[in-house]
Amino acid sequence: MSSNSPLAGRRLFHNGFTLVELLGVITIIGILVTIAFFVEKAHAEYPIRAVPFRDVKITDEFWAPRIETNRKVSIPHCIEMCRQSGRVGNLDKAAHRAKGPFQGVPWGDSDIYKVIEGASYSLAVKPDASLERHVDDLIARIAAAQEGDGYLHTARSVNPEQPHALCGKDRWSHKHSHELFNAGHLYEAAVAHSMATGKHSLMEVAVKNADLMCRVFGPGKKYQMNHPEIELALVQLSRKTGDPKYLALAKFFFDERGRPGSHQLTGPGGQDHKPLIEQHEAEGHAVAGIYTYIGMLDVAAHTDAPGFVRAVDRIWDNMTTKKLYTTGAAGARSEGFAANHDLPNREAKCETCAAMAAILWSHRLFLMHADAKYIDVLERALYNGALASVSLDGKLFFYANPLEHDGKTPFNMGRQGRQPWLYSACCPAFVVRFFPRIGDFVYATRDDNLYVNLFVAGNSKASVEGNQVQLKQETKYPWQGTVKIGVEPQQEREWTLCVRVPCWASGQPVPGDLYRYIKSKVEPITISVNGKSLPVETDKGFVKIHRRWKKGDMVELNLPMPIRRVLSHEAVKANAGRVALERGPIVYCVESTDNDGHALDLSLSDSATLSSEHRAELLGGVTVIRGSAVVTIAKQNGTSKTTPIEFTAIPYYSWANRGASKMSVWLPRHDTTNSTKVD
Repeated sequence: MSSNSPLAGRRLFHNGFTLVELLGVITIIGILVTIAFFVEKAHAEYPIRAVPFRDVKITDEFWAPRIETNRKVSIPHCIEMCRQSGRVGNLDKAAHRAKGPFQGVPWGDSDIYKVIEGASYSLAVKPDASLERHVDDLIARIAAAQEGDGYLHTARSVNPEQPHALCGKDRWSHKHSHELFNAGHLYEAAVAHSMATGKHSLMEVAVKNADLMCRVFGPGKKYQMNHPEIELALVQLSRKTGDPKYLALAKFFFDERGRPGSHQLTGPGGQDHKPLIEQHEAEGHAVAGIYTYIGMLDVAAHTDAPGFVRAVDRIWDNMTTKKLYTTGAAGARSEGFAANHDLPNREAKCETCAAMAAILWSHRLFLMHADAKYIDVLERALYNGALASVSLDGKLFFYANPLEHDGKTPFNMGRQGRQPWLYSACCPAFVVRFFPRIGDFVYATRDDNLYVNLFVAGNSKASVEGNQVQLKQETKYPWQGTVKIGVEPQQEREWTLCVRVPCWASGQPVPGDLYRYIKSKVEPITISVNGKSLPVETDKGFVKIHRRWKKGDMVELNLPMPIRRVLSHEAVKANAGRVALERGPIVYCVESTDNDGHALDLSLSDSATLSSEHRAELLGGVTVIRGSAVVTIAKQNGTSKTTPIEFTAIPYYSWANRGASKMSVWLPRHDTTNSTKVD
């Protein structure tokens, strides 16, 4: 055969394969190996396992009422708001059961899914026939709105010929369409609903949609730049169904981000300026960024992606040491991360979704690394940045959470104060899916270690290497620092109880040097087992008590709660010459309602005596800080005078529950010197 023959080189063996056939076999083998890899990895988990919220019964005076308010008030309220705002109507129009134009924003479908997710989590711990009927009704409407091939996006389906402007001419053609974002929240809702009720109605919708995604997107197929969310949801769907292709698609979306070969880069606003594994700084849209980092960790927990973990570690360190508000909130300007140390107070966006997402992010990092510093940041955001987002009655919500307000400037999506709903209602919907799962953060296990992360009264159960352990916490936290932990193992065995010592109790507000305390006398932390004192020696923030545990063992932790003055890093210009107040995990503010109309004109001396007082009748029961301050009053001739005032500071989370008011977290300091000592 001539070397120029078109058949030359095709037959590799005398009676063997052609080159084309061999390449086909190799491709098939490669696919099978890849599938086998993902099948194996899809059943992997984080090194640390959270004790699920279903096994953590919260009974304390602080969180239990809030969780119940979320169940009885906030969830039904948000379901009704989804109806009134046209979100539910969009489903009916997409299903051709009603007529009319699409209403609202193209990501509005996700609000329905998030509310279903929250309702499902509530149903998992407390059956409610009425709530379940509402959920079933919504799911039936969602199923009817789904197109035959699995596509589901009402902003297009209501009128395919003239879809919403952010949808683009074709499916998945507009980077701001939120088609993939909505799908992600659909998957999360389906996983929650299936877990809580055992029903598969929403899961069938989710799987049909996800299978469509896998047919459209992937290596050699399509890639679309999107608002992150679908990736972490695909991992959850893969875990629930056992199907590795969803996990593989999640990794594909992340691998392509920031790589110009598949699309035109959109820049740091969408974490699309460089490959994710090369990023070092928290940039761009705060919620989108944090969803990205959560998803990267979830993928890394189930596949071999160490570069993802290293990148997320770097970015979390950057946020925590350079871009975190003292309330634990994130996102300084226009919903995004600003430059290092740029933390304005009055202009702060601090989107509710970002604070709650940052809690989930920090929790994932704890599950990866078993370091209490992640729980320290989680706790700060939980008691301050996240909790401030909803009113005490559960009916009003913040989108933005500034640290200073003049009492009149609209800041909550152009409105004053908390609102019953918002045209972009991602935050109210996030609230109702977040509160039922607070129990997830309290305990965790790894091998023969049982971690106590948060101090919340209640009864819980956990498994330590197959040994069932009942735990009972008794505490008045966050108002008091005494925590009693009763341990009831099924069998007497040796294992390790790891009790977190919060960094605030050790003299550091958060990891790093972004914030620090002015030095004050602090009583020592103590811990004991059955009345016998132990040394408070920590390993990654935990006192690790290894012993043979038996029924009736009692651990007691005492965390002194002095009032602490907080200073910012000198590079934070907004807080120059200012001080904030904390007690335990709670950040305080002054509100004009308590201080004769004053808040922004109050200043505080470093030497002023401060005291705390619990007031059960105020704001659902709070411990306030009282002391002497100075009011500075400007005169018309350009001079000013100062007047002493006895002031009251309340927990930041409780402000704006009594009508419009002025508020400030950071107070000017007076009568200070450069020699002020700090811890």
